[in-house]
Amino acid sequence: MKRIASFEVNHDVLKPGMYTSRVDGDITTYDIRMVYPNTGTYIEPAAGHTFEHLFATYARNSRFQDSIIYCGPMGCQTGFYFLVRDLAPADAIELVRETMNFVAAYEGEIPGAGRIECGNYLLHDLAGAKALAASMIPILKDWKEENLVYLK
Repeated sequence: MKRIASFEVNHDVLKPGMYTSRVDGDITTYDIRMVYPNTGTYIEPAAGHTFEHLFATYARNSRFQDSIIYCGPMGCQTGFYFLVRDLAPADAIELVRETMNFVAAYEGEIPGAGRIECGNYLLHDLAGAKALAASMIPILKDWKEENLVYLK
């Protein structure tokens, strides 16, 4: 079988940030890498689950809501996939920055975290999600389109 693009990324040089994984017509997949891979520090499942609920809720209620396709965790627990349609890279970066600020400052009930709404409603960690988002704010502060390219 043909190797998929994400397995071509050199994880030994990968740093936290936002990267273009692939472009399929009008759909762009961004990798939001939040921790250094293979270092023993990974996104805790409960924090990542809460981050996902908050990220998806904010992005799908933003001015770019019609362009949002998906936001979900990477199985390797180093970040999240963010898929958009017809959204300029600069706007995607700005939306991710805004979302990190939203999550880092969030107070209140976690959206969609009730038993009826969520398939694992007991696995949530708001403080962990906020810390995860806060860690990305300085990383993405000056992120530009040219930073979206993975280092080889």
